[in-house]
Amino acid sequence: MSTTTIRLPEELKERVDKAAERTGKTPHNFILDAIAEKAEQEELKADFEAEAGVRFSRILETGETISWAEMRRYLKDRMQGKDAAIPVASVNS
Repeated sequence: MSTTTIRLPEELKERVDKAAERTGKTPHNFILDAIAEKAEQEELKADFEAEAGVRFSRILETGETISWAEMRRYLKDRMQGKDAAIPVASVNS
């Protein structure tokens, strides 16, 4: 484990102290959890953006998409608990 020093403005330190107390954690553990949570969010965001890039590239290469009407119909059916066939991408004109 390594050591990193952070300097918190007094107002933020007080907020951290209160939040840590409410959660039954030490301020140190609260800060570690917050940093880990933020790092995970950023990793998930990067994965999402990478996947979106791959999918968009595929759309540009193939021209295949799912029409909004078809996707909306599928989503409405799923929300209503109905069995619904997953839409298949095709070249829409």
